[in-house]
Amino acid sequence: MTTTIIENGQIIDGTGSEPRQGIVVVKDNKIDYIGDASGYTKTGDETVIDAGGNTVLPGFIDTHVHMMFEYAPLQQRLTTPFSYMFYQAMAYMKKTLDAGVTSVRDALGTDLGVKRAIEDGLIQGPRIQVSINALTITGGHGDGMQLNGDVFDISPSGYRGMPNGIADGVDEVRKKTREMLRAGAEVIKVHATGGVLSPTDHPEFTQYSFGELSAIVEEARFRKGVKVMAHAQGAEGIKNAVRAGVHSIEHGIYLDDEAIELMKENGTYLVPTLLAPVSVLETAEEVGMPQSAVEQSAEVIEAHQASFAKAYQAGVNIAMGTDAGVFRHGTNLRELSLMVDCGMTPMDAIVASTKSAAECMGWEDKVGTLEQGKLADVVIVKGNPLEDIDSLSNPNNILTVLKDGELVKGQ
Repeated sequence: MTTTIIENGQIIDGTGSEPRQGIVVVKDNKIDYIGDASGYTKTGDETVIDAGGNTVLPGFIDTHVHMMFEYAPLQQRLTTPFSYMFYQAMAYMKKTLDAGVTSVRDALGTDLGVKRAIEDGLIQGPRIQVSINALTITGGHGDGMQLNGDVFDISPSGYRGMPNGIADGVDEVRKKTREMLRAGAEVIKVHATGGVLSPTDHPEFTQYSFGELSAIVEEARFRKGVKVMAHAQGAEGIKNAVRAGVHSIEHGIYLDDEAIELMKENGTYLVPTLLAPVSVLETAEEVGMPQSAVEQSAEVIEAHQASFAKAYQAGVNIAMGTDAGVFRHGTNLRELSLMVDCGMTPMDAIVASTKSAAECMGWEDKVGTLEQGKLADVVIVKGNPLEDIDSLSNPNNILTVLKDGELVKGQ
């Protein structure tokens, strides 16, 4: 049994409680003790990590990523061999860990083999909950057919372990949900509206009907309560999804008052991804973003921020998510600054990125807070993020990262 003591740090445990001084004791892969140093007797055999007066937190959780890709110019994608993406993803996963993100929910593109490779220690990466691929309508967000008839999917599909996600009508979506579950999906992803990156639709366009969404939710629940996450940007599509029993709304750009009330009544989570359209505009020229994506990103930012602020003030459940993959991996924690800019307190932003994110994923029994018996996902960050939340945006300020009790970054 290996024991590690983290001492000389301010502890923010992820529950929303006030910071406190103390130590965190890790035995093997779990937290054994957290509290005053006087409450733990050292044996002398422990490994000691000196936090240096900095801040100790739970590993952060991003509930909306795409670990298998980063948006790249079309010519680069066309000239990159298929299997190369798996090796690229190894670098993306390391960047994610180095940013202090130890658990993620993959919103399409990562298959079961990648998840198992991480779990078996073949590669290093965050703990992943996979959706496999997203369900989408013909011609909707996620259908890669361009106006000239060529197909350029942002993420490859149709290979072993990665079913194509296009399905129309109640019978087809039931079957497609079953295919995703067969492939290992732990959460079902569905596109309930159009999106910013779609060439043939708009974020406000409603896609799946209430009946289709209800069938997807029902089919998922048959499999031991698997939840459904819905890419939903327009108000009508959001309301269809919430009424159908979808667990989380991804993006939520055009929330109206009725949608917010429905989300509160149903306990639906909002995963805002405020960083996505901002990053699209920042990197558009470099990565060859389509002009339609640039224009739609510029169009939605103000409404997106206003919707988030209204949802937060109304008390909607919020879990941090970014859409990393649409932009560079490893920049995930910029999302906290954007949430704070929209009115969220720094402590609430941290809770949304730890405790609430774990609850959204159904993993609250093992990660999300620094509590005895939970998995030892622990980070040490430079300074005090409650005083400078933007400091988390720089991965260089993430000094130490433990995942499952294993030191993956730092001393």
